[in-house]
Amino acid sequence: MKRISILILITLSFLSFAQKKNPNKQKNLSWEELNEMYECPEWFKDAKLGIFSHWGPQSKPEYGGGWYARHMYMQDVGREEWGRNAYKYQCENYGHPSEKGFKDVIHSWKAEHLDTDDVIKSFKAFGAKYVVIMANHHDHFDNFDSSHHPWNSVNMGPKRDIVGEFGKSIRKQGLKFGVSVHDDRFLHWFKPAFGADKTGPLKGVPYDGHMTKEDGKGKWWEGYDPADLYGLPPGKRTDEWVEGVKKNWADRHLELVDKYNIDMFWFDGYDLPYGKYGDQVATHLYNKSLKENGKIEAVITGKDRNTKAIIQDVERGVAEELRETTWQGTMTFTAWFYKLDRSYKHNTRTVLESLVDAVSKNGNLLMSVELYPDGRIVKEQKEYMQKVGEWLKVNGKAIYGSRPWKIYGDGSTVPLSAKEMVGEADLDAKKENKGAHFNERTVDSEPYSPDEVRYTSQGNILYMTVLNPSPGILKVPSLGLKASTRPGKIESVKMLGNSRKKIEFQQKDMELELNIPVEFPSEYPVVFKIEGVIK
Repeated sequence: MKRISILILITLSFLSFAQKKNPNKQKNLSWEELNEMYECPEWFKDAKLGIFSHWGPQSKPEYGGGWYARHMYMQDVGREEWGRNAYKYQCENYGHPSEKGFKDVIHSWKAEHLDTDDVIKSFKAFGAKYVVIMANHHDHFDNFDSSHHPWNSVNMGPKRDIVGEFGKSIRKQGLKFGVSVHDDRFLHWFKPAFGADKTGPLKGVPYDGHMTKEDGKGKWWEGYDPADLYGLPPGKRTDEWVEGVKKNWADRHLELVDKYNIDMFWFDGYDLPYGKYGDQVATHLYNKSLKENGKIEAVITGKDRNTKAIIQDVERGVAEELRETTWQGTMTFTAWFYKLDRSYKHNTRTVLESLVDAVSKNGNLLMSVELYPDGRIVKEQKEYMQKVGEWLKVNGKAIYGSRPWKIYGDGSTVPLSAKEMVGEADLDAKKENKGAHFNERTVDSEPYSPDEVRYTSQGNILYMTVLNPSPGILKVPSLGLKASTRPGKIESVKMLGNSRKKIEFQQKDMELELNIPVEFPSEYPVVFKIEGVIK
C-alpha cells in the first residue's frame, strides 16, 4: 500500500512539473488570448531582408500583367489598365476564352527548369534571412499538395509540390519559411470568367467559367470540375455554398500549417481571411508555435495596423515615421508575376535604399524576386540582387540584428506621398493611401540629396548610412553636441569597407561635420560606424 502511495505521489509530481514546464500543453488559446500575449519574434526583428517568390501559373503568359487570370476574360479592363494585354494574348496564344481559359494556362505551366535548391542558395546569397513562397493567388490554384482542393500543382501543371520542395530547400539553408495566401478574394475576382465578349464575332458566347465536369470528357482536364477552380456561376451561388467555400479555405490552410511546418503567413488583405475561418487558421499556427517553442515564434503579416498579433505589411512602400512596433514593406521589381509588358521599378540602388530606409524605421523589406515560368530566376533581377548581397557582406552589421536609434535619419529630401493607380495592387489599399502604401521610391524617383542619412544601432555603436554620398563636408544636425537627440561625444568614425581610411570629423554644438572621402567602397550607400554617440 505504501509503495502504491509513493507511485501516485511520483506520478502527480511529474504531471505537475510537466504542466509547469509547458503550461499551454493542455489548452489551445483563443485568438484574443494569443493577440494579447503576442510579441514579434526576435528572429523576425533581426532578419531585416526576406525574399518573396510570387510565382505560379500566371507567370506563364509573357504579357498581360499580374492579374492575368482575371484580365484574360476582359475585353475592356477599365481602370485596371495594367491588364490591357491579357485578353489579346490569351486569344493569340491559347485560344478564345470560351474554350481555352485559365484552366488551360495552368496546363501549359510546367516549371521544367525549377531547381529549388539552386534558387534558395541564390536567395541566401542575396542576403535573405527568410523566404516567402506563394501558396495560392487570387486564381484559386494551390501551389502545394492539397488534400482539399483538386486544382493544385501536384495534380496538374508542373505536377510537383512547389511549396513542399521550396520548404525543404529553405530549411536546408537555415532560413525561415513563409507562405503567401491571396485566395480569399477569388469569388469576386474570377467573376469575369462567367462573362462573354461584348463585341466581335464571338459576341455573347459564354467563357469557360460556365463549363462543367462533363465538358472535360476526352480532354486533358477530364475528371476535374471547372467549378472547383472558378467557383459556381454567380446565379447558382447559395449562402450554403459560399459557407462551404470558406470552410474549404480553412481546411486547405490548416493543412499548410501542419504538413509544411511554416514559420510565417503573409496574408494579402487588411483582415484575416473569411472572418472566423481566418481566426481559426491564425490561431492554429500560433498555438502550434507556442507548444513547440514555449513562446510564439511564428509570424503573420497583413495590411492591418491595429492588431497586435499581425505585423503590418506595407504594400509597395515604407513607413513615413519610426515606428515602435516592427512592420514590413513588400516590393517587386516589375509586375509581381514575370511579365514583359511592365517596366522595371527597382534596381540594386533602389532595393538598398528601400532596405536601409525600412530598417531605420524599425521595419523589414520583403523583396519579390520574379522567376521565369520555367523556374529560373529572372536574369536581370538575379544580377541586381547579387550586388545587394555583396553590399550586405560589407555593411551587414548596420542591418542584420540592428535596432532603430532615437530618430530614423536626417536630410533634406522631400518624402514621397502615396500615389494613385500604381498597377497590380490591392484596390482597398489604394483607397487607404495614408502615407505608407504605394509611396515607394523607384528608378524614376529624384535621387536622394547628398545629406540624406539613416541611423541604426547595435549596442553602443551607431551606424549612419549615407544614401547618396558625395565627397566633401556632410553636415548632420542630429549629431551636434547640443542637438535634441542628446548624442554623446563622438570618439571615432570609421567607414565600413575601408576601416583603415581615416575619417576626419568635427562635432560642433549644432551639427556634426564629416569629411566624406573621394573613394567609396561601392557605388551604393556608404555606412559609417560611429562610437561615442550611444552611452
